[in-house]
Amino acid sequence: MLYHLKIYKSDKDFPESWPSTVGKHNVMLSEEYFRALLASLPSNMECFVVGFFKKNELVGGALFQYIDFIGFKKLINNASGLNIKNLFAAILIKDVMILGNNMLTGQNGFYFDLSKVSVEDILMLLHQAVDTMQCEVRKTSLIIFKDYRKDFAEQFTGKEYKSYFRFAVQPNMKLKIRESWKMFDDYVNDFTKKYRSRVRTAKKRLQSIEKRELDLDSVKKYQQEMNDLYHHIADNASFNTFFLAENHFEKMKENMAEKFKIFGYFSGEALVGFYTLLINNNDVDTYFLGYHKELQKEKQIYLNMLLDMVEFGIIHQFENIVFGRTALEIKSTIGAEPTEIFGLIKHHHFMINPFIKFLFPFISPKTEWIQRRPFKRFLNLVFTITSIFVSIGTGFSPFTKYNFSSWL
Repeated sequence: MLYHLKIYKSDKDFPESWPSTVGKHNVMLSEEYFRALLASLPSNMECFVVGFFKKNELVGGALFQYIDFIGFKKLINNASGLNIKNLFAAILIKDVMILGNNMLTGQNGFYFDLSKVSVEDILMLLHQAVDTMQCEVRKTSLIIFKDYRKDFAEQFTGKEYKSYFRFAVQPNMKLKIRESWKMFDDYVNDFTKKYRSRVRTAKKRLQSIEKRELDLDSVKKYQQEMNDLYHHIADNASFNTFFLAENHFEKMKENMAEKFKIFGYFSGEALVGFYTLLINNNDVDTYFLGYHKELQKEKQIYLNMLLDMVEFGIIHQFENIVFGRTALEIKSTIGAEPTEIFGLIKHHHFMINPFIKFLFPFISPKTEWIQRRPFKRFLNLVFTITSIFVSIGTGFSPFTKYNFSSWL
């Protein structure tokens, strides 16, 4: 057989070529990240990595997550009382296997060396990996392929994918850092007067709050406070599939070092907010955060966090900041743009699966929101035209190495 695959339950078993072949291309597929996950998994989650080999050479890797809904008490008994959407999901879905990462937005589920594997073979190998996981690890109620750009999601046309329903979810909000932004003021100066005033007001309100980066010792010191602030946000979400383990931030910092950043906001010595970032080569992925609810309105902590994330990206000359698919409108006020993302889903029960396309919108409804456009119109036009010419220069074909690599 030309290809074979191997399931890994521990980073200790990874092949020596994993960092150079897979891990360096996406930090969420690195040994360090997998080690951090295994050391701090939510109580209802299991993680596995699959390696793909051509003969005996590693050519790709993928992350799989199993999420147990029945074991997650949040689904039927949360602080806000019984949630019909959660109850419905618990009745319909016992558990789910995700090809991808349910803890982040975006296509962070797999990577292949396109010089050694064709697009057709990649789609075949992903299907083979899903079948193998379902047979050798555990069969689940749902199988989900998570967070692909539209042009890549449309590649799943083979007969092996006919039973899957392709769905759209809330867009992924991203901010592309412009070359003209050498410092934070350059970015703010590109705003219209209305949004420049909004930034100044937000910054002024936070003047009494000190922000500082937390090292590992500080994370350990403030771990309980961070968990409390995180739960202030998570407990009030309309739908959850997991809660972070209490040691999650510590283990992430311990294993990821400078690829995982934590910034705390302090009123005196009291931690009143924090946010976390994952450094993924030329991009920054926003991760989990928390803040003091009573101070949020007065100090505009969340808006200041978003602005500070942008400043971090500009100062360190990253290309993009990936903000995820929550709080879409406020993220658009700081310049983030929506990117459509899609997935594939299948229920294992042959009688339920045909109705997934009708049931899924009930479980995961879209939120209505207004996209704000803070940048001056002329600059928006120039930036759009420039982006088009750059895209033309690199080509739109889904089979070019440049574009397909960006999906993987």
